Amino acid sequence: MKVHYECLSCFITQSQKISELATEDLEKRKEAMIVAAKAVQKYYHRNAVPAIGGSLLFLELYRLLENDDPFKEYKRISNRLAKKVVEELRKELKIGLKDALKLAIAGNVIDFAVGYNPEKIEEDIEHRLNEELYIDESEELFKSLENAKTLLYLVDNCGEIYFDRLFLEKIEEAYPALKIYIAAKEAPIINDATVEDLKEADFGKVGKIVSSGSRIVGNPMEFAGEKFREIFERADVIIAKGQGNFEVMSELKDGRIFFLLKAKCMPVARELGVPRGSMVCVRF
Repeated sequence: MKVHYECLSCFITQSQKISELATEDLEKRKEAMIVAAKAVQKYYHRNAVPAIGGSLLFLELYRLLENDDPFKEYKRISNRLAKKVVEELRKELKIGLKDALKLAIAGNVIDFAVGYNPEKIEEDIEHRLNEELYIDESEELFKSLENAKTLLYLVDNCGEIYFDRLFLEKIEEAYPALKIYIAAKEAPIINDATVEDLKEADFGKVGKIVSSGSRIVGNPMEFAGEKFREIFERADVIIAKGQGNFEVMSELKDGRIFFLLKAKCMPVARELGVPRGSMVCVRF
């Protein structure tokens, strides 16, 4: 997906959030925004992919502000609250494979990039559970998994990873012969989950944890590590969570990839041909 006209304002808004989270020093915040205003010309152009351009811009700001993980506290809160919600759901509901898929998509609401308040997790998840997917190609996904030997699961944000783990447990139960790889970022970028986050959430019990080899949102191959590229190339099915993965990997036109996400912004909704806020499971 190439940039839409709204993406420019998103670059700037995110840069402001990063400067505010990274430091209390008003002069440093101002300096960061001046740098962002100049740097955005490099990353916002007709053929830019927003997730890639945004990541490169944000990493410049991390270095300038000398803060390598401005979202650290927000991610900690998101993980704590989401873990609690999932534990309660396990007690209250009998969760099947399709329910777990919907929960994984519903968990995608947990995203600071669109101004989300993590304290709303429980309320939002309950609401989303009763909502139908606007595009539902889950049966195609499940059929593909029946015939697959390997699955590569690309996680997105902290917090929602606990819903991903629940979904992966159900996949493991339904397809016990399936080899599962779960990929996360090598190091922090906005509120994306890292390999360390997956280890802390015990993802090693449901699959093999692998690093993307980079910290660029959406896992673009030109920045990926060699091991990740090898796993990606030989995977029979790929599940890609969230808007960042859609922005990058929709460019590949790869029929192995199923995108699970909530269309939280108009550019992504426009690309998918759905109303903003829709939940989808789609092979694009």
